[in-house]
Amino acid sequence: MRELTKAKLVARGETVTITGEEADVQHGERLVRDALDLVRSGGELTPDSLLRAARLSGEGRSLAQETQVSGLSLPRGLKPKTPGQKLYLDSIDKSDITFGVGPAGTGKTYMAVAMAVQALKAKKVKRIILTRPAVEAGEKLGFLPGDLQAKIDPYLRPLYDALQDMLDQEKFESYLTSGVIEIAPLAFMRGRAQPLTSQVLTPLGWREMGSLEVGDHVIGSDGRPTRVVGIYPQGDKDVYRVTFSDGVSVECCEEHLWTVHTPSDRRRGRPGRVLETREMMGNLRSNHQHRYEIPLLSGPAAFPEQPVPLEPYALGLLLGDGRTTCTSTPSFSSADPELVQALEVALNAQAPEPVLALAHKDRYDYTVRHTAGGRGGQRIANPVTSALRTLGLDGRTSAQKFVPAVYKHNAPAVRLAVLQGLLDTDGGPVTQAGRSCRVQYTTTSAQLADDVSELVQSLGGVVHRRVRAAEGRTPGLADGRPVAYRHDAHVLDIRLPAGVAPFRLKRKADRYAEHGGGRPMRFITAIEKVGRAPMQCIRVAAEDALYVTEHFVVTHNTLNDAFIILDEAQNTTGEQMKMFLTRMGFSSKVVVTGDVTQIDLPRHITSGLAVAKRVLSRIEGIAWHEFTEVDVVRHPLVGRIIKAYEVAEEAEQDKRAARRGEFASIPEGEGDPVG
Repeated sequence: MRELTKAKLVARGETVTITGEEADVQHGERLVRDALDLVRSGGELTPDSLLRAARLSGEGRSLAQETQVSGLSLPRGLKPKTPGQKLYLDSIDKSDITFGVGPAGTGKTYMAVAMAVQALKAKKVKRIILTRPAVEAGEKLGFLPGDLQAKIDPYLRPLYDALQDMLDQEKFESYLTSGVIEIAPLAFMRGRAQPLTSQVLTPLGWREMGSLEVGDHVIGSDGRPTRVVGIYPQGDKDVYRVTFSDGVSVECCEEHLWTVHTPSDRRRGRPGRVLETREMMGNLRSNHQHRYEIPLLSGPAAFPEQPVPLEPYALGLLLGDGRTTCTSTPSFSSADPELVQALEVALNAQAPEPVLALAHKDRYDYTVRHTAGGRGGQRIANPVTSALRTLGLDGRTSAQKFVPAVYKHNAPAVRLAVLQGLLDTDGGPVTQAGRSCRVQYTTTSAQLADDVSELVQSLGGVVHRRVRAAEGRTPGLADGRPVAYRHDAHVLDIRLPAGVAPFRLKRKADRYAEHGGGRPMRFITAIEKVGRAPMQCIRVAAEDALYVTEHFVVTHNTLNDAFIILDEAQNTTGEQMKMFLTRMGFSSKVVVTGDVTQIDLPRHITSGLAVAKRVLSRIEGIAWHEFTEVDVVRHPLVGRIIKAYEVAEEAEQDKRAARRGEFASIPEGEGDPVG
């Protein structure tokens, strides 16, 4: 310290005596007090910190004050050692995305990891994700032995070292194993993918994942369209089949993300958590019950309304108890007069005046007749027969019936009306002591069972399906005579969300309302590896990042509730940087660090960090912090080395500029070589 001031400093015990000119004494006193303040605030007193303190003292500022971060408690008593580090920490604390750019030794990565650990301990985030591009620093490393982790460890070692400095070894390993801390090369950040052949729900129906493009719309968890804002091809990846409690399944990669609720989350009113597929493997049950429940559609899928040739409820009734072969006049069989009357009303609902009537034929049988037609009179086409032929239902027996696509991919009111007609005829409420009421539906048509399942799922419900084989069943009775079953029966147990009425028939509706319909639920029951396939991940604009895939399973692809650090960002390409930043989810924080003077990319490739600086520097919520050699906290020589290189590079640039100026001033022809 004596070298930093002209005053004379003498230390005896706990007393420091300062003598000299008045101005020198005042300067020496400030230096001593600043050094004491730095130690008392938890800072480290080193030759380098004393130099910085002397520099600030000359400007009337204190190093302790300049490096004090209010409201933050970093791990292991870590404190910023320079004003630049303090401003960097403040930026991370206040901004959703922070870029820390500057030379090596300024603590960019180390301080970012410290902030990530602090956020995790304070439960501001649920996970830490650390990544960096795996680019060789001008060297050809060739073949590296070992598995993937062994191959990428050399690139990620600085991140490991920083984490191990701040966490106990046992806690660090536990976080790595459980996925609370994820460390991966940038290429693997794309992850969270599904096979290209997976079906994704759009407002116009199902489409293959591989056919989607940026700007397309898919259906979100609320049933409404949401725009696709990112498409990221993944190449070949291992495929895992995730099976659910209602028997349906979807395929994805092991890093694919799921929003889930555990029983504990439900009891405590928590909003749930986001887990990767691999995090749930081997951990699917707790105390003999399913552990992970996934969300269902919170609202009916909002397909656009389309015109239909037959009133939806009437179609449902005819698919249930009607004869649609069209070899004769359409007919309807029911012992319930309320349904007969409801069908007649529904058939005439789209006509200016009633033209169709149900004529009683025998016992429970009725024919659908045109009121202007009759024996010996004018021949008039039956509009029901025409509609059935238009829909492709003519000639279909009970085991061949189906719900036409124009009804399945129509407005929610249309889909519900068809479902109500089907359930009023071939369905009913089923009650059990101590349990809420479920709806059971039976049909001999496998396709119709599929269609009813789709209608229920599109409205936010679930279906548990089983088959009763025809062979071996006790024959039924018709007029007291035994009749053998010719087709297997498909039995559907249905749960619909509150507010969705499954019945219009009064006696069924009253019974359902009396016992309540319960809450539809879908749990993950199995995860198994099934092969390998080309995959793709998408990002959607929905606030919760969720979209709907096969069987109306709700899933998503974005990193929520995470502290994400991209290190060595100068070695990313522009596309990689865009991919990384657009993966950011809600309640997340991103820190990007890099040094533009140490780019290891091929000369013809522009650094993604430089592109981001040009494109994003004025966006609110994104902070940019530039470190200088003053912020270097390694050996004092490091800062001097960095400064020397900067001076040399500036001098070289000046020489190049001067040479360009000389060549530009040579008159045309004077510089030509002599032949």
